[in-house]
This record gives sequence, C-alpha cells and structure tokens, in this order.
Amino acid sequence: MGLTLLLGGASAQTVDVRVADIATAPLPRSVDLGGKTYVDHGLVAAGSLPAGTIDFLGDTLGSFSSLMIEPGSWKREGDTYTGVLWTLPDRGRNDPEHNVFFDYRGRLHRFRFSMNVASAQSSFAAEAAPTGGMVSLVVDGGRELRDFDGRPFTGAEPAQGVRKERGIVLPSPASGIGAGKVSLDAESLQFTRDGGFYVGDEYAANVYRFDAKGRLTGTVVPPKAVRPLDAAGKPDFTSLRPPATGRRNNQGVEGMALSPDGTRLFVALQSALIQDTAPGDASGRVLTRVLVYDVSRDAAPKRPVGHYVVRLPAYNDLGNGVAPNKTAAQSEIRVLDNHTFLMLARDGNGLGADGGKPFVYKSVLLVDIDRASNLAGTVYETSTTSVLGSDGRLRSDIHAAAWKPLVNLLDPTDLARFGLGLDADGKGTTPLSEKWEAMDLVPVLDPERPDDWFLLVGNDNDFIAKHCVMDGQNCDSTIDNDNRILVYRLTLPGMRSTAASNHR
Repeated sequence: MGLTLLLGGASAQTVDVRVADIATAPLPRSVDLGGKTYVDHGLVAAGSLPAGTIDFLGDTLGSFSSLMIEPGSWKREGDTYTGVLWTLPDRGRNDPEHNVFFDYRGRLHRFRFSMNVASAQSSFAAEAAPTGGMVSLVVDGGRELRDFDGRPFTGAEPAQGVRKERGIVLPSPASGIGAGKVSLDAESLQFTRDGGFYVGDEYAANVYRFDAKGRLTGTVVPPKAVRPLDAAGKPDFTSLRPPATGRRNNQGVEGMALSPDGTRLFVALQSALIQDTAPGDASGRVLTRVLVYDVSRDAAPKRPVGHYVVRLPAYNDLGNGVAPNKTAAQSEIRVLDNHTFLMLARDGNGLGADGGKPFVYKSVLLVDIDRASNLAGTVYETSTTSVLGSDGRLRSDIHAAAWKPLVNLLDPTDLARFGLGLDADGKGTTPLSEKWEAMDLVPVLDPERPDDWFLLVGNDNDFIAKHCVMDGQNCDSTIDNDNRILVYRLTLPGMRSTAASNHR
C-alpha cells in the first residue's frame, strides 16, 4: 500500500499517495463507516467492446463517460443477468491542445447487456477466489439529444460564444464548427423513474434534464461559486483555459446520481473550484464540491439543499516516494442513501495516456457527508469566496466529508483472472486503460445475500481506435483502447429496499 492517511481535525483526512497504491490484502476486504460494514468481494465478471465499433449515428462509438442499467430492465435467470445498458459518450474525439474539435452530436448509446457469473458465483459461495464471469455487450441503437428548440447539441469548443434558451445563458460557438448549437461535454448520466434522465456537463457545469425521447426540458444551473466566470463576472465557458472563478476547465459535473428514493440529486465537481485551488502544482485541487438538490417536486431546482466539501487524495504521478504533485480527481458517484455515496477517484496513468507513467491510484471511495459542514446558502455558495483560509488550507470551521477506500482497482491478482493487468507482460495481458469514469449499481438478487450488489465500472476510451471516424472525418490513433466494463460484487448494508425495487 502506498497510501498515507493524515488526520487533520476539522479539515478531516488528508491522503497522500507517494508510491503506487497496489492491493495486496486478500479478498474479501471490508471497511467500517457510519456504524456499518461494507465489503468488496472482488471482480466477478468483465467484458469489452472493440474500440473501432461504429455507433447508430455512423461515428466511432466512444464510451463510457457514464453508464446506467435502465430501471426495470434488470433480470436474473439462474447464473445469467440481463438488462438494457445505456452509456454516455463525451464531446467526441478532439485535441484541445491544437484546438481540434468535431461537430459531435450529443447522444446516448443503448446496449443489450448480458452477464454470466456461473463459475464466479459457485466459487463465491465457497468463499474461494472466483474464476472469471463474462459480460456481453450488443449495440442496440441509441438516442440523440436535442435542446429546448429541438436542435442537436455539439461537442465543439464554444470559446466566448453563448446563446440564450428560456432565459438561460448557454455555451455555443459563435462561428465555425457547431455554430448556433449548444456545446455539450457530457460526463454523467442518471435515469429517472418516468424514463427521462439527467446529464451532467463540463462546459457550463450545468445539469440538463431530458424527457424519455431525449428532448431538453429543464436545466439545473449551478450556484455562483461553481459557474465558470471571467474577471468581470461574465460566463466563461471555454475548455481551453481556466476561468477566473468557478469550475476548472474540463473539470465540471463529472459525477452525478440520484438517491435510491429518487428525491435527492447529488452533483459532484471533478476537482477543486478555481477559488479553492491551493497554489503550486496540481496536487492543490483536492477540495472538490458536492451539491445536493431536492428534486421531489421540481425536476430542475434553482438552489441546492446541501453543499459539501470532499477532500480527494493527492498523489505523485511517478510513484517514486516524493511529495504528491497531482490530484486524484473524481470521475463518477453512485448514491447509497441520503448521506452516503461511492466516488471513483483515479490517477491519469494507464493505456491511452501519454508518458508511460506507472499506475498509482484508482479506487472507489465510500463517502459520508453526515457530519460534514453544509455550505448551502452561505457565502461559499452564493459568491466566489474560497473555502481556503489564509494559510492555503481548508478553513478550520469547515468540516469535509469522511471517507474510506472500498474498492481498489489496482489489484493484479484479481485483474489477472480476466487477462488484465498493470503492465503489458508479453503474455497477452492487457494493461488497464487510463480513464475509469463510469459506475452503476444493480442488485445481485440473491435471497441469501440481500445486501449484495454488483458494481459496474466502465472506462472512457477517448475514442482512441486505429480506425476512427468522427463527423465523416478520419480520427485514427496508433492503438486500440477498447471500451471495457469490470463488475465487482459488494455488500452494501441497507441498500436492499427502495433501491432494489427500482431495478425490478
């Protein structure tokens, strides 16, 4: 383990990862939080989709920035589970450093999902190391997203361009690629019981509410603290540089999920807001914000009822034992109850990343905001006041959320059963990809273990394929980075009632 836990009073825990945090303890592994015991039983299945797969609109199918099993579609028959899987790609293949973007239309991908865990289940029952189950994904169309006016969204960089729809200022290229359309960099997906869904965005840090046909019906605009603003207080939606305050460029609504009862929408920023960033290197972005909205009566509320700080791990990207220089930004959340949720925090190393740096940290955290300071309605939300004190640290009167690591993706023994690993060993092992960004929870439907759930974790392959097409143009890469899903079995006490019924 390369994880150092430092306790810091009101500022809660500080986690410095100086060498690779590789799992070595045998499975199952458990943690206690809030008086409950949560258990990671390890991988039970995995599957992939070739990087060059073409989607229903004729583009290379790039996923999974987020994913979710359609409510009501999850079924079990013996050792086989089936459901309808929806996945969310982001803004398309692009190269921001060279200002190369495509007019990529916002969309959801639909799959027929099947998982057989016969060998995994039988071994699990005996508490032995399970052999690998298999996930099968069959492309089954998709859904194109449309704005209030019925226009498609674009993935193109908006620069300083904006357009107004229903009084809301939205990012929109003023000319060139995608001109006149709303720019969308989709990163998080959550279905609702009426068949509609929410999508979280990076450009504006908005959360968009769509109906079952993919038409925009409402927008959750973030509070002033989160909105990307320039020095004059005007919207600054570009992804090419940081704004003066608000969400960092390309660090918007990366995680978003409903509580199991459907009444609370949790919205998590990828890393610290500009005003909450400590000076120095990228290890100063650890204090991210999580907003909670009451959506029981209004699907697009104007103000959050909860607003919390979560301190992310900091890590050294070479794992060479020296001080951290990066933040393990969060990539997705899934909510367990009104104050507890899973959060995926990771490094930027792996297949698809430049530089060949070693894996250092990729973990699913168990977060509890029960005793964290609620900043809703305070100056930390209604203005751009920083949560940092004069010493550059979290103010002593603000308590961050508590958390513990639950699932460590960097488990060589567990991964090896599925032909995956942390290195290309020349024996057919595929190294993990860089960007693990998607999660969902579905019940195991085991009457003998009613608290057991499957955690689906998916990667964002950034459309990296040897044969890539985007908006009618070639976008080939030198490697294939396949779309991949890992399935873990977890024990999550207290999740059995409302949440399980939503999946039947």
